[in-house]
Parts: sequence; structure tokens; C-alpha cells
Amino acid sequence: MEQRGRKSWRERQFWFFFMFFLDVVCNGASAQIRYSISEEVQRGTVVGNIAKDLGLDKSALIDRGYRIVAGSTEPLFHVNQNDGILYVTRGIDREEVCARTSPCLINLKTVLENPLEIHYVVVELLDINDHSPVFPEKEKRLEISESALTGARFQLQAAHDNDVGQFSIQQYRLSHNEYFRLEVKDRGEDRKVPFLVLQKQLDRETAGKLKLRLTAVDGGKPVKSGAIDIIVDVLDVNDNSPVFIKELYSSTLKENAPAGTVVIQVNATDSDQDANSEIIYSFGHEVDSKVMNIFSIDAHTGEIKVTGQIDFEQSKSYEIDIQASDKGQVPLTTDKSVMITVIDVNDNAPEIEVTSFSSSIKEDSKIGTTVALISVSDLDSGVNGKVICTIKEEVPFTLAPSLQDNMYAVVTRSQLDREHVSQFDVTIIAKDSGDPIFSTEKTISVVVSDVNDNSPVFSSSPYVFYVTENNSPGASVFSVNAFDCDESDNALISYHISREASGENKFTSFLNINSENGDILALKSFDFETLKTFQFRVVATDSGTPSLSSNVTVNVFILDQNDNAPVILYPVSSNGSAEGVEEIPRNVNAGHLVTKVRAYDADIGYNGWLLFSLQEVTDHSLFGLDRYTGRIRTLRSFTETDEAEHKLVILVKDNGNVSLSATATVIVKVVEPKEAFAAADVKSATNDEEDNNSTFYLMITLGSVSTLFLISIIVLIAMQCSKSTDYTSKYLQETNYDGTLCHSIQYRSGDKRYMLVGPRMSVGSTIVPGSHANTLVLPDRRHISGEVGPRMSVGSTIVPGSHANTLMLPDRRTPGEFRVVATDSGTPSLSSNVTVNVFILDQNDNAPVILYPVSSNGSAEGVEEIPRNVNAGHLVTKVRAYDADIGYNGWLLFSLQEVTYHSLFGLDRYTGRIRTLRSFTETDEAEHKLVILVKDNGNVSLSASATVIVKVVEPKEAFAAADVKISSC
Repeated sequence: MEQRGRKSWRERQFWFFFMFFLDVVCNGASAQIRYSISEEVQRGTVVGNIAKDLGLDKSALIDRGYRIVAGSTEPLFHVNQNDGILYVTRGIDREEVCARTSPCLINLKTVLENPLEIHYVVVELLDINDHSPVFPEKEKRLEISESALTGARFQLQAAHDNDVGQFSIQQYRLSHNEYFRLEVKDRGEDRKVPFLVLQKQLDRETAGKLKLRLTAVDGGKPVKSGAIDIIVDVLDVNDNSPVFIKELYSSTLKENAPAGTVVIQVNATDSDQDANSEIIYSFGHEVDSKVMNIFSIDAHTGEIKVTGQIDFEQSKSYEIDIQASDKGQVPLTTDKSVMITVIDVNDNAPEIEVTSFSSSIKEDSKIGTTVALISVSDLDSGVNGKVICTIKEEVPFTLAPSLQDNMYAVVTRSQLDREHVSQFDVTIIAKDSGDPIFSTEKTISVVVSDVNDNSPVFSSSPYVFYVTENNSPGASVFSVNAFDCDESDNALISYHISREASGENKFTSFLNINSENGDILALKSFDFETLKTFQFRVVATDSGTPSLSSNVTVNVFILDQNDNAPVILYPVSSNGSAEGVEEIPRNVNAGHLVTKVRAYDADIGYNGWLLFSLQEVTDHSLFGLDRYTGRIRTLRSFTETDEAEHKLVILVKDNGNVSLSATATVIVKVVEPKEAFAAADVKSATNDEEDNNSTFYLMITLGSVSTLFLISIIVLIAMQCSKSTDYTSKYLQETNYDGTLCHSIQYRSGDKRYMLVGPRMSVGSTIVPGSHANTLVLPDRRHISGEVGPRMSVGSTIVPGSHANTLMLPDRRTPGEFRVVATDSGTPSLSSNVTVNVFILDQNDNAPVILYPVSSNGSAEGVEEIPRNVNAGHLVTKVRAYDADIGYNGWLLFSLQEVTYHSLFGLDRYTGRIRTLRSFTETDEAEHKLVILVKDNGNVSLSASATVIVKVVEPKEAFAAADVKISSC
């Protein structure tokens, strides 16, 4: 027994290597391997080493997820990921797996990932002789008429053996007798049908019953067999069998034919008479029960009809045995085969199976990168089973056919951009070519993962900030903001100040920036008198790998505060105190110039505008003080009763919100004309020399400060020009808006007054002589010369005859003027007059007025349409506003009070320009509401609001509107 087992194993090895050799020779470089194993082997039996036969690296099998793609049923095999060996999972019965199909092939699909590889393994199940032939019955009874002719054939029930090939039934053996011999008809597919052939005339009187034994033998070693007892009853006398009209009956039938459809009609005749010639039709004894459930035969007419479901995919043809039998006392029968061929119709939709799928792909993946592998199948045949695959939507993916039939790879066909579309739903459509056409759809979702391909973008470039001097050290003074279209770490922005290694920008040393939110802190307090403007750069860097960065220029302008008290330049005593002595003759007339108090304030604008007043005087009727020039004059002639010495205390006060002041003391001594003559000459010469010296130093100071300020103005204008091609001032919103300037620096030298008009003084405002202006030069009391500044209206007028020599510009702030006459009660009476100039100072009593947008009903509302495909930084619109006030009261600031998405829109707080902060995505809404608050800079600020509705439309719809809008903006 052991030797026979070894011999059997050697034979299996021989057949295995022989089949493997044939497979290699036939398939060449095919990606398939083939193994053979016997059925009923034990669980865990080795089938073959797939990794070795395919030349795979065993160490990478686990990491690459080597596995068998199994269906819904329990797998018959499994592969060990450690060594790549294929094992049997459970006991396999070849008859259960393949029934009578030979050879019995099991197709396995193995998959390796990263990169994706598919290998096909075919395992052939070899049959063993584990089944004996079995007859349907243990005993068969035949009734044969004694009139049966020699050579008559009687079909017997065939035995059934579940084995195939050489282990199926090979022969039948009939027990020895003198009347019958055995014939076997081979119908293919291991179907051998035995027939009893009468070789000697029967004689019922001699032998009324015959007992035979039929044995079926297979081809195994050792052989197995099965037997049936055949009882032959000899009948009398019906000696003619039915005869079919045709030798061959065949028909075609479409699948899914309805029940009741007549397939074919068979017809047989019998030459006997009466009951012996009446024929009854029926299925043969060997007809399968499944066939009998599908077809029926009319016993009287011979019509074969459809009674069940005709399915081409289950069976392409049917061979049915039909038996015709007469009604004789001993019925005679004739058998005939009917061949029915089923015609396929397109009744199955294609099936799509995703065999491998990567749900995420990087946006910088190369064109042709595989996302998924799919296979399609159709149970129909021919044209009905030919499947065409396409992708439904317009997506950057396409189908690439594989080497295997009906296998496709989903690959990229164009470059991906996560910032434009972050996820794709790819719908695959499989259509067959039948009529009607059936189709199947399957959708897979592909997520585009982010790579760091966008640099941070600042919300404004360059930045311009205004910082009031004397700020608190360590406090935040302003902030910059940048955004990044990427996501996660790629969009996480950190800020730092660019500090050049050369050290040219020394101002960055006293600045610090919050790396997370862009808040910039000043580490020291600014002083306008020493620093008026500076510039530095901020760098924004994302956290991607590699990181990307961008930088922006920040321009800082220091705004003046009233932090400097007036300084008395004259009179000044030898010990430095603001005291002086003036001697005048007693006989001077009214209006005589006693002296002139000179003072200086380092601040600018209103903060540096000085006013003079008499704080203390001995006799108010004797002396008068010009509040703008500081000139002290006599108001009347001296009398004998007037004292010889008078003390005047002059208060010099600036015009800041919280005014600062200084005082000067002038002692006026009244002397006789002769005594004062020589002293007056000496004093006049001394004063002229002192005035010349003071004028020289003040001119140097004036030139230095003016140069610095002019440089600041030039830098500011250059920055504004470079920032926008459509040059507009940040403070002049409309052509009819007078705007505001910022500063005015005032100086004085002798009888000349200077004013440099800066960007905090209203255009058209009155220039007050004696207020240290440096744009207009007043060399004497009646003549004005100089040049009109770039922001001052030409056509200004001078009020003649006034003590103040007031220059007035045609503006709503033109001062009121009148004369006051003082008359004494003497006889005759004497009088004098004085001109009074009244200047109206502005208060914040006008709220901002929205000039654009304005709807048809007058409300501050507007609609803007922009294409969806615009980039970050696109100009949406510009809000324009006007304030009738001047100075700080008319300085307007813009802010976003309400916005749908803060990440989409940004507003320049000085110009009112609205720009996009990033590109639009498919998920962004089509309409956005922005409410803009416009506020002035008064102590109690007033405000107005405007509403802008931004509609995002497709590029084609917005084309004309976008062109018009861009040109207007």
C-alpha cells in the first residue's frame, strides 16, 4: 500500500512538472503561474511558493500587503506573507467546486501594493478515484415482447460517477446469457449509455423471465464498480415500435422566452393498429430533473413547451431525450434526442469592481499617476458582453486600459490644484454593446492633499501706519496680516522683522513683532521732534516643507503731540530768565512800538501756533499787546501823572488741545526825551545786532527742519504713486472734496513770519500772520511776498489796513472782520480804532457722507459682480466718502463692520479699497454682504455705513461687467 502511495505521488509530481513546463512554454512571459494539487488534501498542504516562482522579495511581502483578492465565499487558499507560500485553507472536493468540468481550474488574483502589482495564479484540482459508479435504482424491470426482433435495442439506466476523466465510468459488463448482448453509446462528457441488444429471438413459453446483472466499472486503480439487477419480462404480441418521422430534431430559443412558448413538436408513427398504434410522448428516463422544470412535453401532440426560466448564462443548449411509446399490452418505445440551442439576449448589466484604490493624491502628482484599478465584467456573451468604460464628469482623470482584458487604471490626465478643487467625485460608467444598452455607474471620491505651493500674501503692500509720539513702550502700535491659500501647517504663518546684517536700518532694533499674529510692538517711545518717519520690512513665512515666504515694506509716520511748551527767545536776561527792561521817551504818541516778545514752540500745526496775552500790567490803558505778533505798543500818550516804571507780564500759550505756556516779564521805564535819546541809539544798534544774530540762527533751524519735512513729504508722495497707478490721495476722495493736510511747522525771525503747510492743515484755511508760518514771507507791515504751497489755493486776499496784516483764503472759514473805535470825553475828543479779526475754529459737527456706492433710492448700497476665477488681491470696488469738517475731524478711516467670510475680503483702512484675500473655491457662496463703517477722527467721532453686495458669477457671465469695473477702478 505504501509503495502504491509513493508511486502515485511520483506520478503527480511528474504531471505537475509536465503541466508547469507546458504552461511556461505556451505562455512565455505571461504574468500567470500554474500549480496542480489533488482534491481532498489536508488543510495546510503546500501548493507552491509564489514569491519564489515570481521572483518576489520575501522581505517586502508584509510591507506591500501581499494578499489574495477573495470573493464573498470562504477562500480555499491563503498565502503566507512571511515566505510567499500558497497553502490550502480547507478540504477541497473537486466535484463540489467544478462538478463535471475538466480540467478543474481555480483562478486566484494576488495583489502587491506600493507599487501596485497583480499576479494571477491558476490552481488545477486533480481528481482522485473517491467515488464508485452508482445506478439510480438497484433493480430495473424490462418488459419485452416475444415478437421483438433480433437486434432490438433497449436502453438501460446509465450509472453515475462523480469522478471525471480516467476515474469516471469506463465500461459496462453484462452477466453471461444467451439472449442479450451489451452495447454502450458514448454521448460525451463522460456519459456512456448502456443498451441491451437482442441477439436471439425470445420465447415466452421457454423463458418467461430473465434475470441479468449489469456492472459499471471505472478506470481507477484499484477499480471501483456498481451493479444493477435487470429483470426482463417477456410479453406477447405487440411487435412494432413507434418510429420518429425525423432522424434529428433541433430548434433555437431566445433566452427569457415566456412560459408557454412552443419550442418544437416531435412526431412518431406506429404501424400497429388500435391501441398498439396509439403513441404517448414523454421525456426519457435520463432527462435531468432541472430540465424537466424548464420544459414540458404534451403526451398526445408531442409539443415541447417552455415552463421555466431560460437563462443563457446558466446553459447555452439542452439535449433532451424524448420517448415515444404505444399503448399495446406490451408497449413498444422509441427514444429520440432533441437539441435546443439558446440564443443570448442582452439582459445583464455590466459589473464594476474596484480592485485597488488610493483615496488621497498629492496635488503635485505627475500626470499619469494611478489612483485606482478597476475591473468590469458582463455575464452576457458576444456583442452583449462587450463593455466600454468612460468617466462621466469633466474631471482631471482618465481611464487607461490594462494588459488584462476589461481591466482599467484611473490615472490623472492634467495637473491638480487643491486650492482650486480639493476633492473630486469620479463617476465611472460601464456600458455594454447590446440592444438595448445596459450601463452601470460607480463613483469614487478622490481627495487632493495639499503641498506647500503658495507663499503668504499680505493684505496690503506697502503698509502705511501713523503713530502718535510719546507712545507707551512695549505696547502694540500697529499690526500686519498675511494669509496663505494652503492648509494645515502649510498655511500656518509666522512673522519676523527683517534686520539687515549691514545695520543700515537702525530703527528695527526698537521694534518687536508677535510671530503668531503680526502685532508690532514699539520697545521705546517715539519723539516726533527727533524722528518723523522710518521704514522697515516684515517677512511672513509659512510652516511648510520647504517653507515659503514673502515680505512687505512698512512705512511709519510719527504724528505730533503737544508735548513742548513755548520757549521765550526775547526778552532774555543775562541769567537766562525771560525778563527785560525797555526805556521809552515820555513824549511818544499812541501806537508807539515798545518792544516785541519773541517765542518758539518745537511742536507743529495747532500745537505750535502761539498766542500772546497780557497776564499782568500796571495800567491797562497805557499798553496793548498784539495777540498774534507779540508786539507791545502804547495805547495813548503819557501824562505827567503816569508812573515812570511799568511791569508787564506776557503769557505765551500754544493752541494744543491741552495748551502749554510760558511767561515773559518786560519792565517799561518812561524817561525824559533827552535822557532817552542816546540810550535809544545805543539800544537800537544793539537790538539790530541781536535781531540779526537771532535771524541767522533761526534761518539755520528753519532750513534744517524744512528740509527734513520736505524729504518726508517727497517720500510719502513717492510711496503713494508706487502703490497705485490711478493716483489718488488717501485723504482726497473726490475732486470736489477739499481734503485735509497733516502738519504746519511755524517759525519766526524778526519781522518775518514763515509757515510750512503740511498734511494736517485744511486746504483753504486762513494763514494767520505772526503764527510762525514759513510758506508766506511778510517782510513788512503792508507788503506780502513769497510762494503759494502746492496744496494752497491761489487767489488768496489780504485785508488792508489791519494791524494783524491778515491773509485770508476764499474758504468757508474766512474770518469775520470789524473795527472798534475808542473815543475819550475830552474837548475836543480824541479817538483811535482797531481792527478785530474773528477766526472760526472747526468742531466735529459733520458726519461722513457716502459718495459711492449709492443706490437709486439714495441709500448707501451697491452691488458688485466679480468672476469666480479671480486671484487673491483682485480689486472688488472702492468706497468713497466725504466729510465737510477739516483737520482730524475730516480725516476718515474705513473698517469692515460686517462680512460673511473674513478670509475672503480685506479693506484698506485709509483708501477704502476692497480686495480679495484668496481665490474662490466651489464651496464658497455666490453672494456676500459687506458692511463698511466710515468714521472720522474727531474727539467724539461720527460715522456712516455703506453696504456692498458682492456677487460671484461665472467668468463668461461677468466678462463685460468685469472689464467695465476694472477700468473704472
